Amino acid sequence: MSKIIGEALSNIPWQDKPSGYNAPVWRYTHNPIIQRDAQLNSNSIFNSAVVPFEEGYAGVFRCDSRSVSMDIFAGFSQDGLQWEINENPIQFEGDEYVTKREYRYDPRVCRIDDRFYISWCNGYHGPTIGLAYTYDFKTFHQLENAFLPYNRNGVLFPRKINGKYAMLSRPSDTGHTPFGDIFFSESPDLTYWGKHRYVMGTINSDASAWQSKKIGPGPIPIETDRGWLLIYHGVINTCNGFVYRMGVALLDLHEPWKVLARSRNYILGPETLYECVGDVPNVTFPCAALSDGDTGRIAIYYGCADTVTGVAFTTVDELLDYMDKYPLEN
Repeated sequence: MSKIIGEALSNIPWQDKPSGYNAPVWRYTHNPIIQRDAQLNSNSIFNSAVVPFEEGYAGVFRCDSRSVSMDIFAGFSQDGLQWEINENPIQFEGDEYVTKREYRYDPRVCRIDDRFYISWCNGYHGPTIGLAYTYDFKTFHQLENAFLPYNRNGVLFPRKINGKYAMLSRPSDTGHTPFGDIFFSESPDLTYWGKHRYVMGTINSDASAWQSKKIGPGPIPIETDRGWLLIYHGVINTCNGFVYRMGVALLDLHEPWKVLARSRNYILGPETLYECVGDVPNVTFPCAALSDGDTGRIAIYYGCADTVTGVAFTTVDELLDYMDKYPLEN
């Protein structure tokens, strides 16, 4: 059995795997946990991130308004399933050159030491990676943007690696990005980023066609005794448009740009009505994962059809065993 290197989370949201179910990830039976109109003025709430906070949970949520303006909002929950999301977007403190808003979407949240760091796709003459931190999810301090435009899906590692902060990202372009590979970068201070390393890219063959168009990092990587467990999204371009699914890979603990293993099969894809029908159909997009170091349980939060938020369950052994059973050969 494999082990998650991390704290216990005894109150992690959980449902047991259904009897006779063969896939490695299973949906919460009461999905979606956040409906599109959970706010007074929301058109959709999706692609959001949550973390343990105090006696319950806190999160940063992408809420598109009914004017379809993209912004991020703080929210709180006792059980990780029933959420109260603030009606007003996060207001960042910091340099006026970085706090000026063009748009904000697809956040991730990562606790490092005594702070919670938020990364998101920030509008600054095009998409780039915004960074901020908070202690209480009430006051937010914005840092410098991590990269020049254009970049998306900035995902921090939950601890320093070789004494440096570390991040995965997906360089892009001004549009809907008809390409996408994952890269690693490191920083001594969360301001200056360098030592960029290629991690992995698309599979342009039928060996794993679900990730043939573009890929991008999803939740904060989970440290295990075998390596960093990375849940990511992959996209195929079909005659009906893009389809977003989830995959899993294992990265080296000390040199995370080195891929130790990767599944050729997806672990979750659009199947249900709320995943297949919405503002952008056929999307399962992971942005957060809670994990319990004692049991190996994992709860994945994901956007469904760019409209609502769902949660699904798995374990570290389910994912690693599935990756071992269906490996992507180099």
